Amino acid sequence: MKILKVAGASLNQTPLDWENNRRNIIEAIRQAKKNQVNVLCLPELCICGYGCEDMFLSYSTAETAWYILQTILPETTQITVNVGLPIWHYNRVYNTAALLADGKIVGFVAKQFLANNGIHYETRWFTAWQAGKATEIERDGKRYPFGDVIFEVNQLKIGFEICEDAWAAERPGRNLYKSGIDIVLNPSASHFSFEKLETRKRFVVDGSRQFGCTYIYANLVGNEAGRAIYDGGVIIAQNGKLLCVSERFTYHNVHLTKADISISTQHQQQAQMSGIFQPDLRNYPALVKISFLENYPEKISPPILKEKSWEASPYLKEEEFARAIALALFDYMRKTRSHGFVLSLSGGADSSSLAIAVRLMIYLAIEQLGLEKFKEKLKYIADLQRCQTQEEICSVLLAVAYQPTENSSETTQKAAQSLAQSIGATFYQFDINPIFKAYVQTIENALGRPLSWQQDDIALQNIQARVRAPSIWLLANLRKALLLATSNRSEAAVGYATMDGDTSGGLSPLAGIDKPFIQRWLLWLEQVGLEGELRFPVLRLVNEQKPTAELRPLSYQQTDEDDLMPYSVLNQLEAYAIRDKYSPSDCLRCLQSDFPQYSSTKLKEWTIRFFELWARNQWKRERYAPSFHFDDRNLDPRSWCRFPILSGGFEYELKSLKVPIN
Repeated sequence: MKILKVAGASLNQTPLDWENNRRNIIEAIRQAKKNQVNVLCLPELCICGYGCEDMFLSYSTAETAWYILQTILPETTQITVNVGLPIWHYNRVYNTAALLADGKIVGFVAKQFLANNGIHYETRWFTAWQAGKATEIERDGKRYPFGDVIFEVNQLKIGFEICEDAWAAERPGRNLYKSGIDIVLNPSASHFSFEKLETRKRFVVDGSRQFGCTYIYANLVGNEAGRAIYDGGVIIAQNGKLLCVSERFTYHNVHLTKADISISTQHQQQAQMSGIFQPDLRNYPALVKISFLENYPEKISPPILKEKSWEASPYLKEEEFARAIALALFDYMRKTRSHGFVLSLSGGADSSSLAIAVRLMIYLAIEQLGLEKFKEKLKYIADLQRCQTQEEICSVLLAVAYQPTENSSETTQKAAQSLAQSIGATFYQFDINPIFKAYVQTIENALGRPLSWQQDDIALQNIQARVRAPSIWLLANLRKALLLATSNRSEAAVGYATMDGDTSGGLSPLAGIDKPFIQRWLLWLEQVGLEGELRFPVLRLVNEQKPTAELRPLSYQQTDEDDLMPYSVLNQLEAYAIRDKYSPSDCLRCLQSDFPQYSSTKLKEWTIRFFELWARNQWKRERYAPSFHFDDRNLDPRSWCRFPILSGGFEYELKSLKVPIN
């Protein structure tokens, strides 16, 4: 019986931050060795970072990664570990996993299936490797096996599926199985999206069953490069049995998860599955063998499968969103060395959700790290070091300003101030009505006529939104803080936002999430709360309101849905039109089935309005600050949903819909 201790580690890496990435890798290796781990799996491209974008095309990136690899080697005595880096070979770049064992480079496996959908663009930088092909590369006078390679380390056969490889129909594990593989390592950079964990569990568990092996999956964690959020989640399975799933959304730079396994029964199980089992190594031109002395456990410790209570919650999406946006904000803040956040708090749903997200960030980070380690991670913020409570920390890290005009209501003022006081944020109130009036007077003098709501509605609304920007930017600059823009995805779809107004900011955290979900999330936080415990009753003042821009006179009783359409309809239209790519007429047919309570005339009107506004406002979406990715309905034109700035505006497609219904 051969008993092994295997592990995976989630790492919080940053593209091209060589020292940070190296430090995390070495810390993971040292933790693994301290725990007597024999085989350690680390995430994809962990040396350079996954999100290097076009810097992968720079030869210097690969050269620096190679140099960092050499500095990691001395740490790998008496352990087997993989690290990821780009390798140039015959003037092409490959996404590779290097296997290191006992202080030596054993070889390199190149990724066969490149992620090239959604936020991934790997084929722009990398070349896919051909299955069953192996060669050698020469570096520093030494030759190393390269390509589709399996390794035999201390008589243990180790192979790779690199992230997307495992999601492909013809996944490399099928051939690894034919070669009698013992362990499959899956170094990944798998971005977070809602309820994705179950899919990952399936391919890990199914892979371990089908290939008769131990399967170790390791993922990045945190906000690595700005838009994608990685939730971590090491998964280890053996012969179809799930051994462990690590904690997700961790604030630690390194999170190690280990399990004990026995190799003795694996090939017997393979033989039972496939008749008389004969390993076929002819599929692999390179079978690399290496032996060294290492310590093995004397007995197998029972697996500990601890599922977080919130992961089994009926409110899983709400829980995941809370943790994802909080972790993303924390990493974005510290990696830009911002001294916290500034927010124009209107008292409405969007800005309130961002204020709550910052408060959740503080709560979750301190819950995991403890107060002192939390402050250590943000040691560049001097004012933070004297804080002893979470409310004191919130006053340092979050400043909000309510900026009323004559069209603002007491309801939103009370909601904004009460929320800020409840969470401990620093609260300001700037009366911008004189500035608004001064702009109007200036233009009236220039035009020689008064401006009126009957003739100049949109212009008068927009100037109110825009005059809020200079003062809130000034506050952010003075505090060395990051200004958060408040626009959501539903608004982005139809351009219901004022450029240089509510879109002002260095980060737009909500631009990837729809308004109905934001409203549902805030109601959940008021009534149920994080893990059913951390609730914010003060949100009642926000949740009782109808969404409104409050830019027209109060007598108009302005609401967003009167300006646009019901958000439930807008949300479905966006899904059909943009995610599913349906034509206007197909969208209308779907809406007629989904919303029988509305007349066909009304649904037709809303469909026309949506498509016209979508096409007209692509330029706005192009100018949004970076946003976080949460699901497959993202509208970010730089990472998910591309649409021409200039187009026919669906004029041809909408002709038939504009014919009156008899």
